[in-house]
Amino acid sequence: MHIDSYKFGKIIIDGVEYNSDCLIFGNSVKPGWRRKQGHSLSDLDLQSVVKNKPTMLIVGCGKSGKMKIPNETRHFLLEEEILLEIADTNEAVERFNELSKTGIKIAAALHLAC
Repeated sequence: MHIDSYKFGKIIIDGVEYNSDCLIFGNSVKPGWRRKQGHSLSDLDLQSVVKNKPTMLIVGCGKSGKMKIPNETRHFLLEEEILLEIADTNEAVERFNELSKTGIKIAAALHLAC
């Protein structure tokens, strides 16, 4: 998969435009992704990603990085043996595209607003 572009509230992935937060794993995009607690990422928010067993999860915390990843969520991913990279969504998009060329199994959780 390739993320063609991102700007506040809009992302284009493999030529398809999405206007809501997205999860990317395997060869699929899950649009309309919502977290149980808004701007806080919990393990419950990542269950579909974890089932796919990626090597790495890239989290885009929004245009200005306002989404938070609590220590409990970080420990959960560590227990699941999933590496975690956290960045604002612009940087997360760049990193996702860079790593997708390497062949490692990656997933992304992308907050498109704040």
